[in-house]
Amino acid sequence: MSISAHLLIGARAVAGTNGTIHGINPANGETLEPAFGGATPDDLEQACALAWSAFDVYRETTLEARAAFLERIAENILAIGDALIVRCMAESGLPRARLEGERGRTVGQLRLFAAVVRAGDFLDARIDPAQPQRQPLARVDLRLRNIPLGPVAVFGASNFPLAFSVGGGDTASALAAGCPVIVKAHSAHPGTSVLVGRAIQQAVADCGLPEGTFSLLFDSGRAIGQALVSDWRIKAVGFTGSRGGGTALMHLAAARHEPIPVYAEMSSINPVLLFPQALATRAEQIGQAFAAALTLGAGQFCTNPGLILAVDGPDLERFIGAAEAALSDVPAATMLTPGIHHSYAGAVQALCTHADVTVEARGQSGAPHQGQAALFSTTAQAFRRRAELQGETFGAASLIVRCPDLETVRQIVEELEGQLTAALHVDESDYEEAAKILPALERRVGRILVNGFGTGVEVGHAMVHGGPFPSTSDGRSTSVGSNAIARFLRPVSYQDVPDVLLPDALKAANPLGLARRLDGSLQAAG
Repeated sequence: MSISAHLLIGARAVAGTNGTIHGINPANGETLEPAFGGATPDDLEQACALAWSAFDVYRETTLEARAAFLERIAENILAIGDALIVRCMAESGLPRARLEGERGRTVGQLRLFAAVVRAGDFLDARIDPAQPQRQPLARVDLRLRNIPLGPVAVFGASNFPLAFSVGGGDTASALAAGCPVIVKAHSAHPGTSVLVGRAIQQAVADCGLPEGTFSLLFDSGRAIGQALVSDWRIKAVGFTGSRGGGTALMHLAAARHEPIPVYAEMSSINPVLLFPQALATRAEQIGQAFAAALTLGAGQFCTNPGLILAVDGPDLERFIGAAEAALSDVPAATMLTPGIHHSYAGAVQALCTHADVTVEARGQSGAPHQGQAALFSTTAQAFRRRAELQGETFGAASLIVRCPDLETVRQIVEELEGQLTAALHVDESDYEEAAKILPALERRVGRILVNGFGTGVEVGHAMVHGGPFPSTSDGRSTSVGSNAIARFLRPVSYQDVPDVLLPDALKAANPLGLARRLDGSLQAAG
């Protein structure tokens, strides 16, 4: 399949003229054709104007029409066929099986949000009927529903070129909420981005929606992305990437005349707590499973287990020995971009030469741009004293902190920055001690799991993929799961509004057949 190197501005395909972007095959450094031109300020203006003009129409589409639109996007992505996987492999270095699974997740997210839209619960319709006879004061008629914020800017992620990119979770949840979306594609996979972008653009046309419902822009630098966040018509931002990139967008959004929310998923080291009895009974098993989780996808997951907390002793040595044996057989893996590999190699080298760090294990070495797995250890005292040991290394590297006792483990948890996940490895006799640490973990992380690792994020109704800063910019939100739609909604209350002027979600006849709260009690749909 030939790839059209165009910006997608509403229904049009436009040749970008502001600089040049090429995909790079990270496995061999090959420059991939075609060349993509970056958007100009005029291109950005047109995309934002179209999104704003589409907003009031798109946000009041029927629930069925919006759900069908999301399902059509899923169908169109699948219809691209193998060409999408082949191009994505070339631009990301990720293997076929991983990308086929990620495509399935992308399509699954869109279908999940279609079901959420059809159910209508996200509107949170509430009715407090008037009580004119109430004493000493009559009660007015109050009704509430959620409405979408407005056009949303979505920034594609490097490590999930499908599931967190053009048609990924941020786009799906924003469109489900009723928000037009302008995507700033990630420069590492422009071909993948335009293939998916075309699928969404076609779905807009197939469903007869306003053309400004979706646009796709490329940026040869940072100016267009920054201008997108600063544009008055953009009302929220979805971002997955580095801490530096996310905080820069937060500052831009906060400095606007009208500040807007930035939902940025950024930095996390995802602590793993190994409790004494679990180590005593199955140290080797945990060590092998840890090595597999650490090296999955070259460690390029935001939920990668980057920190191990455990009481020092012979059982911890058994864990380390098993992890070392497993890692020694792991080949080096191609990383997403040369820049990501360069950063990873520099961070690993800094740990290798750190006076307070011991190298415990290394994976096999490989070709340029391939990351070699690494496992390090340090003392609790050094970890708490040295801030440079507490940051994220994006890749297959992890640090073990040797603690003198479980109270030290708890204290370190209390001192950690916000995290996406924390994993506890426990046996039943560890439960009492684990319960003492759980409150601290709840304050620090968005997802707590037992006897597993955070890699692997289920897309469902009860998932939280978020956490306190800096794991995300807003720890009250999630970027994965059906509750991700809440990021792009806000409540509006209607007081004594005549029925004919009310939105359908709040009319007396309940034409949408929604479940609604009447005087605080949930009433069944229908």
